[in-house]
Parts: sequence; structure tokens; C-alpha cells
Amino acid sequence: MKATKFMSADEKEKVLRDWQRFIKSDFSQTRFTKALYNHLIQHCSFIAHYNQSGFYGTYFEDPQHTIKFLGQFDRDYGCKSTEYGMEYWLTGEDYRDINTAMVEAFEPYKSEIYPRLKLNAKERKLAQIKGLMKEVEEME
Repeated sequence: MKATKFMSADEKEKVLRDWQRFIKSDFSQTRFTKALYNHLIQHCSFIAHYNQSGFYGTYFEDPQHTIKFLGQFDRDYGCKSTEYGMEYWLTGEDYRDINTAMVEAFEPYKSEIYPRLKLNAKERKLAQIKGLMKEVEEME
């Protein structure tokens, strides 16, 4: 990792470790650090979503949104920015090293993460359907 004007090499290494821990924790909110959040909004083309908690809620409370978020870090999906559809977050000279390392860190986990997230999304939708069906039945 190379130091840049706004991020030291050590800070980049810390963010990468935070990212790896966050992935391994199955996206636990306690592992979503301020340093990781700041890197995502400052150097990975994500908007802040008001604050760290708002960002977490946007991408990690609904498994379908987590899948969308992860597509940015997945070469199979072209590593396009989730919010802007561009690749410059990964090709810019100052943060290419850390951002590429984040993509590489996600690679070994995606084959187990995506099926689990898809199953969770399906279960969530089924629960919503059951809830709506119950509401409709109560209207009769």
C-alpha cells in the first residue's frame, strides 16, 4: 500500500483488515468500523446515507441490498460502483491498491456468502407475504 495525501499506508492496511473482519463476521454491525465507513464514502464512490448507522441500514439490514452492495467488490459483476455505475473507484491511482485488495479479499468468501444472502432474502420475502396474507384474511 502506498501513502496518499488523504490516507497513509498504515491506514489503508487497517481498512483492509477491518474489511476482512467485517466480511468474516457476516456483516456484523459491530465490525462495521468508522475507518471502513469513511473509506467507503470517501474513496469507493458510495454516498454517506446520512451517517455510519444510516449507511449500515441501507446496505446490511436487507440481504437483497447487501447483494447489491457486494456486486461492487465482485469481478464477476464488473466491480461497477453500486451507486454510480462506474469503475473509477477501482482505477484511480491513489486508492487502486486498497480498493483492489478489498475486491481480492472478498473473492474467497463470495461462493458461500451469496447463497446465504439469497436464502435470507427469500425467507424475508416469504415472511412479508405471510404477513400480508394474514392482513387480507383479517379484512374479511
